[in-house]
Amino acid sequence: MNKRTLKANLLAMALIIASCGPTSAPGEEDASENSSATPTEDAYDFGLPDGVPAPRIPDDNPMSAAKVELGRHLFYDTRLSGNGTQSCGSCHEQDRAFTDGRAGALGSTGEVHFRNAMSLTNVGYYSTLGWAGLSTLTLEDQALIPMFGERPVELGLAGLETTEVADRFRDDDFYAQLFSDAYPEQDDPYTLDNIVKAIAAFERTLVSFDAPFDRYTYGGDSSAMSDSAKRGMQLFFSERLECFHCHGGFNFSDSIDHKGLVFEQQSFHNTGIYNLDGEGAYPEIDRGIFDMTGEPNDMGRFKAPTLRNITHTAPYFHDGSAETLEDVIAHYERGGTVTVTGANIGDGQKSPLKSEFVKGFILSDEERDDLIAFLEALTDETFLTNPAHSDPFAE
Repeated sequence: MNKRTLKANLLAMALIIASCGPTSAPGEEDASENSSATPTEDAYDFGLPDGVPAPRIPDDNPMSAAKVELGRHLFYDTRLSGNGTQSCGSCHEQDRAFTDGRAGALGSTGEVHFRNAMSLTNVGYYSTLGWAGLSTLTLEDQALIPMFGERPVELGLAGLETTEVADRFRDDDFYAQLFSDAYPEQDDPYTLDNIVKAIAAFERTLVSFDAPFDRYTYGGDSSAMSDSAKRGMQLFFSERLECFHCHGGFNFSDSIDHKGLVFEQQSFHNTGIYNLDGEGAYPEIDRGIFDMTGEPNDMGRFKAPTLRNITHTAPYFHDGSAETLEDVIAHYERGGTVTVTGANIGDGQKSPLKSEFVKGFILSDEERDDLIAFLEALTDETFLTNPAHSDPFAE
């Protein structure tokens, strides 16, 4: 397949799966006739390339530059933890694509989370938030979980009155201007609701579309990706490997929502990481959406995260059990992970609950290198260093 044919096929595939993950949506309507966009939403410039839709913005939290700037400061402010030691940014570091490099995130009280800190790359495009957030549908709702959650303790605000949290910023002259600019119509903008909305607005600006893949695909720069990465891209989008079924579309995830999308895409997958009992069981500490639904077939089902900036987000999987990209590829080559020691002994390849797309495949050493080269081409160095996303207290 020549370069022109490969690129044409990729673009065709992107058009098919960009809005709906693995397959097109039956009865999908014209976005221009069904968009819920507000004038304020349309006015905010996310700096997106042609062909990439804007994130969906809640009607009760329109975007503004002032609100985003307030949210950036709050995101990095340790006053949003119970003991004043951590911020949102403590577990979501910019140079790690807003992850923390740990298998399990470390909370403000020293408690280790049973889940890996998920990247915030393009987080505004997810249809659900978190690894198994079946009912967590907005960034505004999600922000409350690390703030007030107790299993495990993250920011540790449980037990505090919401007014007490907001009052931590009331006597700060610098924040007085930020709150006033963000909510000019309010006499007293110091509320938890406003704090959460500002953080969510900032998080929606964490868009990443300047990787070599983007410059090649959207920008038409044929030299942006190496020949090895182009071969790896062909493998990635092939039925032989099946990667794109769960990691498709412009965000390389089938959990997708955006402005103009008229159906809800919620996708969770069991990828055969564990099989404790021969019937697909996962460790009791975290069994995916099964812990919410109780449905046997939901055991071990988690969201497929974006693969953008994947080279900076190790370790991998919901529990950080894969240390390297090579480990991840080995898992999918085998069609599941075999655990031979410890409490979680079992062969995930033989799980009856495993996704039909995790079948296993054989790669040559060159093909494996090509696949990694393609994943490396999803790294957006501009995103990782953008001052608009950085810690303002470190400047």
